[in-house]
Amino acid sequence: MPTRTVHRRTMQLVSGCAAAVLALSACSSGSSGSSGSGSPSGSGTSAPAPAPAATASVSGTVTVVAAASLKEAFTAIGAQFEAAHPGTKVVFNFAGSDALAASIVNGAPADVFAAASPATMKTVTDGGDAVGTPATFVRNQLEIATVPGNPRHIASLQDLAPPGLKVVLCAQEVPCGTAAQKALAAGNVQVTPVSYEQDVKAALTKVELREADASLVYRTDVKSAAGKVDGVPFPEASSAVNDYPIATLTHAPNTAGAEAFVALVQSPDGQKVLTDAGFLSA
Repeated sequence: MPTRTVHRRTMQLVSGCAAAVLALSACSSGSSGSSGSGSPSGSGTSAPAPAPAATASVSGTVTVVAAASLKEAFTAIGAQFEAAHPGTKVVFNFAGSDALAASIVNGAPADVFAAASPATMKTVTDGGDAVGTPATFVRNQLEIATVPGNPRHIASLQDLAPPGLKVVLCAQEVPCGTAAQKALAAGNVQVTPVSYEQDVKAALTKVELREADASLVYRTDVKSAAGKVDGVPFPEASSAVNDYPIATLTHAPNTAGAEAFVALVQSPDGQKVLTDAGFLSA
């Protein structure tokens, strides 16, 4: 083969290879531009994925107003809350549900309300002060609290009737008083109390101080006062079980904190604290 022909073919091969290399380089450049997160130029580039929506952070003080019977359990849940949200503080106001409901309707600042009955929560919802529909998170029922050792040998609801016995009841307008009246009516028992107290803890304290022989309180209160009182269950209590509703409040200063506290109360961790305290599952 002539030398000139060989040389011509060699040059053709070299030119073809160079063209192929340039083509591959162009393909590589286009590919990396379309799959990367870089330049917005070029129709082959895709827009960056939108960032996930930010969730409200929980901080500051959360004010919880709650029925007196929730004191021990909610105090423990409050400690859990503060541990889960460093820098937060839960401030509680425990009292009779009716008094708390009235304070909320009258403008007292608070984030969460937990009542010992739907009737007292209704005062708040009717006033437009609760967000959404309150959720029942636990239930509770009555027990007879007696002086330790039960020296008056109280074994039933009927044993509260003798006039010589000092019995204390909750005021009828508060949930524990309403429940007591239902239970007494179910047992057809007439009791003349030596006093009516404005919340269940006050009724319990009368027995703890031996200022009364017995009182009708919640089973959770008897449990929390172990060693200071004895408890006597009675069948009529099943006719007066109280539902406990909870709600975030419309004018809550700390909405994110309120929602997080209610979520903890309803969570398995919160429910365990409540059932360990003697509450019934909702």
